[in-house]
Amino acid sequence: MTITFIILIILAFYIFLQDPRFGKAPAGERLIKIQKSPNYKNGKFENVHFTPQLTEGYTMPGVLYEFLFKKTARRVPVTIIPSIKTNLLQLDVNKDILVWFGHSSYYFQIEGKRFLVDPVFSGNASPIAGTTKSFKGSDIYTVEDLPEIDYLLITHDHYDHLDYKTILKLKPKTKQIVCGLGVGSHFESWGFPVQNIIEKDWHEKIELDQNITLYTAPTRHFSGRGLVRNNTLWLSYILETKDFKMYLGGDTGYDTHFAEVGAKYGPFDLALIDNGQYDIKWKYIHNLPEDVIQAAKDVKTKRLFPVHSSKFPLANHAWDEPLKRITKLNENEANPIPLITPMIGELVELRNENQQFKQWWEEVK
Repeated sequence: MTITFIILIILAFYIFLQDPRFGKAPAGERLIKIQKSPNYKNGKFENVHFTPQLTEGYTMPGVLYEFLFKKTARRVPVTIIPSIKTNLLQLDVNKDILVWFGHSSYYFQIEGKRFLVDPVFSGNASPIAGTTKSFKGSDIYTVEDLPEIDYLLITHDHYDHLDYKTILKLKPKTKQIVCGLGVGSHFESWGFPVQNIIEKDWHEKIELDQNITLYTAPTRHFSGRGLVRNNTLWLSYILETKDFKMYLGGDTGYDTHFAEVGAKYGPFDLALIDNGQYDIKWKYIHNLPEDVIQAAKDVKTKRLFPVHSSKFPLANHAWDEPLKRITKLNENEANPIPLITPMIGELVELRNENQQFKQWWEEVK
């Protein structure tokens, strides 16, 4: 009876993993291309430098026990996250603006083109419904609120950046997808035409049109949607026009890649850098706030937009700690970097270096 029960559990788990939400592992010609990448070694993608999942001295059982049974107070806000509902469908496409949707999802327009980065509108950052729910008030936007998207940029295939339900709804609105090697396999399995998918390695150049160039660069992270890790590539983007530069950073721990990006592509007008869902226990794969300040200096940015916070409880810190810590650390700098900290939905003027933002999180319990 026990053996039968175990077999049934294994079978049920296997069937669950076949659900389309998990995507599809790279195979065929796509896998052959991946295997030729200098960043693919020993059957998986690797970071530039050795990157353990956990900091030395910590164990996965200990981390899981703390996360499940020693939860920090205020991981989830009691009151509603404030927001502004900007009508994106009526925006003049010639206005260079950005709208943040919380966490690492945002929309922006530049040079008459519409971009969408790592969209998650399903209210959940997990393949299991209801297990990693978004904060109240942080989901005022839906795919229906978006105009047609010229370029959908994906930094990596984790569920809080590549959301199956959102992506399916975006299919009729999305002209072109740009992602790391292997990630296109998910999109193809979800019915997207292969000719609309641009998959790139680190250190590649993409001429989007005569006015916009996109470059890919490393981050220090990992990937995977099922049981297999690092079979697709994680990355960041550098977007360059004739007179404006943006660093679109994906999830990452601090490393030399920031200084290398700054030396090769900087200075930047704006950098969006991972600041949230961190812990000293996994500092190699997610920046601590002090790392974000240093990273901003490294990439030589005029303004800093700290993202990856204010929507999902993926770490054991208070929900507003990332914004509070980055603000305090920056204030203590000899030369503070202007911070971009809008409410969800608030219009950010890309070319307005004097735009001010209030500390809205101080009003939320």
